[in-house]
Amino acid sequence: MARRLAFLLLAACLLLPAGRDARAQPESAGPEDGMILADSLTLVLGEPPAARFALDALVATGDERLVHTLIMAMRYAALPRQRVSGAIAALTGEPDRGRWFDWMVWREGREAPALHPTFPDFQRAIFRRIDPRFLQFLPENVPHAIRLEEIVWGGVQVDGIPALTNPDFLAPGQADYLNPDDLVFGVAINGDARAYPLRILNWHEMFNDVVGGVPVSLAYCTLCGAGILFETTVDGRAEPFTFGSSGFLYRSNKLMYDHQTNSLWNQFTGRPVVGPLTGTGIELTIRPVAITSWGDWLARNPDTSVLSLETGHRRDYRPGAAYGAYFDSPDLMFPARTEDGALAAKDFVFGIRAPGGAKAWPLSAFAGGAVINDAVGLIDVVLTGDEATRTVRAYRRDGLLFEAGKPARTLLADGETWAVTEDALIGPNGRSLPRLPGHVAYWFAWAGYLGNADLYAPEEEE
Repeated sequence: MARRLAFLLLAACLLLPAGRDARAQPESAGPEDGMILADSLTLVLGEPPAARFALDALVATGDERLVHTLIMAMRYAALPRQRVSGAIAALTGEPDRGRWFDWMVWREGREAPALHPTFPDFQRAIFRRIDPRFLQFLPENVPHAIRLEEIVWGGVQVDGIPALTNPDFLAPGQADYLNPDDLVFGVAINGDARAYPLRILNWHEMFNDVVGGVPVSLAYCTLCGAGILFETTVDGRAEPFTFGSSGFLYRSNKLMYDHQTNSLWNQFTGRPVVGPLTGTGIELTIRPVAITSWGDWLARNPDTSVLSLETGHRRDYRPGAAYGAYFDSPDLMFPARTEDGALAAKDFVFGIRAPGGAKAWPLSAFAGGAVINDAVGLIDVVLTGDEATRTVRAYRRDGLLFEAGKPARTLLADGETWAVTEDALIGPNGRSLPRLPGHVAYWFAWAGYLGNADLYAPEEEE
């Protein structure tokens, strides 16, 4: 009993903000909840004998709501993972999954029981030990639109992956660190073209910039292979948002945060999902961005500027230095369901969300360079790309049927030549068809967040 009381006091100390009376009880009311919270923390923070006793006590309650506590504890406890996994199986009556990764995926795929009242306090206490700043995102009774128990630590502290805000640029002739086949994110707005090499962005995963007079952020989740360009000005707010990396993940997707309200945002949807902005209906507008080779981008945009290596951070910006092993592996680093089966989890797709629907095209459909006439939602589209450089650009086609033209970077429709630009297809008599926002991603991420979207099959082409 003395040991239990000692850990109950530890729980109170961990959960109380600075300046509050440390003798106060944790907010989870009642002696039973207090003891469960103490055992939960002992499971993670205690020495193995105490942790084993705490684990047995939690399982003995028979309360399946504690499965969330045990799954989280499995990642951090000093006990053998197999012992905690067996306890989860005993509590749930499920076959033993064996790994934290697999229990996370199991929970994602089912209607899990409600959270035990002590779980939010337990979660905050563990995250606080990793980085006290995490608590700014998860205050008590925080509004949320995602399952809090599925928020996981991504292995870094707040801003441990530092965003680049208003970074320095070079003229193309000064960018002697780049090779022609290095991949870049190419952004062009109102005649202002900029190249952001992936070998730099792999380390930073976010930039906040103003391109062509438009405030934008590129939210790049390396884990899901998706760099999405968002316009950060929102109706009703005087200043644009700027973003950083929270250090948290949700289903192997980064949760970015805004510096203005400390709300967490789903990087893939551009919506706030935890914190003050949850439920406000805010959704960031997606802008076009292209992944392509530096040589191709420069040929298309000779007046481009390019990100400088002088970022203010010391990193190894050589190709492949960051995430090289992950990019080369078919496996995920963090848990997310991948049972869709239509494509391999880390196959690249190019996706568009449009009025009336969303659709993805496997990058393999663009092998050798290709032009595809298709539709997404209510819009007729034409896509031109090249799998080798992970490049796809999409445009409205308004019923026209396009094919590759000559010279390069042109398309033909009804015998007439259209120029392919970053903003639009430019046709005869100055007619133009606007470019559509889209982005590349791993299939597991697109299918996980837009599971009802269509997937292109070659026979669908018009």
